[in-house]
Amino acid sequence: MVVYGIKNCDTVKAALAWLTKNRVAFEFHDFKTKGITEAKLHDWSKQVGWEKLVNKRGTTWRKLSEAEQQQVTSERAAVALMKEKTSVIKRPVLEQGNRVLAVGFDEAEYQRWYGKK
Repeated sequence: MVVYGIKNCDTVKAALAWLTKNRVAFEFHDFKTKGITEAKLHDWSKQVGWEKLVNKRGTTWRKLSEAEQQQVTSERAAVALMKEKTSVIKRPVLEQGNRVLAVGFDEAEYQRWYGKK
């Protein structure tokens, strides 16, 4: 499994701590240091919808001008924004075998996927 995110993000830290505590093996991919491909963003958008991937509650989104925000009305526009400003991607994104398992950290959802019985 690959966990995509930003190392200093509190939500990512919580997710990584949960995964580690529950002994779930993962590889971490930091958007800030490794970037993200446009193809990967399109793939995720097709799976979960670009609306779910764009974090409209985060600082990066709030710092955009109203005009910039209003331009994000399609997958193409959202992918362009996420490619340019990776901090606007909701995180973490958990992927296994090119399948998105989760976007964000929700302990109940993680428990469903990886919880010990």
